[in-house]
Amino acid sequence: MVSDGYKFAAPPLVLGLLALVPGWHWLAGILLFLGIFVLYFFRDPDRVAPASPDAVVSPADGRVVEIVEESLEGAPGRRISIFLSVWDVHVNRSPVAGTIRRVDYKPGKFYAALRARASLENEQNIIRVSTPHGDMVFKQIAGWIARRVLCWKAVGDTVQLGERIGMIRFGSRTDVWLPLAAEIVVKRGDSVRGGVTLLARWK
Repeated sequence: MVSDGYKFAAPPLVLGLLALVPGWHWLAGILLFLGIFVLYFFRDPDRVAPASPDAVVSPADGRVVEIVEESLEGAPGRRISIFLSVWDVHVNRSPVAGTIRRVDYKPGKFYAALRARASLENEQNIIRVSTPHGDMVFKQIAGWIARRVLCWKAVGDTVQLGERIGMIRFGSRTDVWLPLAAEIVVKRGDSVRGGVTLLARWK
């Protein structure tokens, strides 16, 4: 459980219990359900990353919605986009082992996370990780419901494959950009689990 979950869940749970005193059962039910859902949303299960040194894993639970050719600062590569529904685990994990070179926050819009323009125009954290195989970029992207992207790491931090790196609150999108030196092994429509599912391998 992410500690923030208790802070967000406490008000509706307390108000729900108080609503039982005068017999407002319908209101109590709504508030208690909301509090329990918030606790469920902030769950943070342990995960075991693959042992392979050439692995690139999914940064989040969700569904692969796009795999497209995309250049980054003039370098050819491909972008994998993953949509997170409100039912998915929203703790994000490092797709690779390496050192964080940059963390850039970009304010923006809140288009629905399923839309392709969300990758460019929505509020996001852009995290560049340096690895022995080359650099990769991971984006935490806010969606229509998600209004907060949180990165728990700083420039210079070393991260392990599948290590917890941040969180997006309440429905969102994550992008992974990889150079052509990585062989993508997932396809559009695949369900993935953060820190576990193999997205690609370094050639």
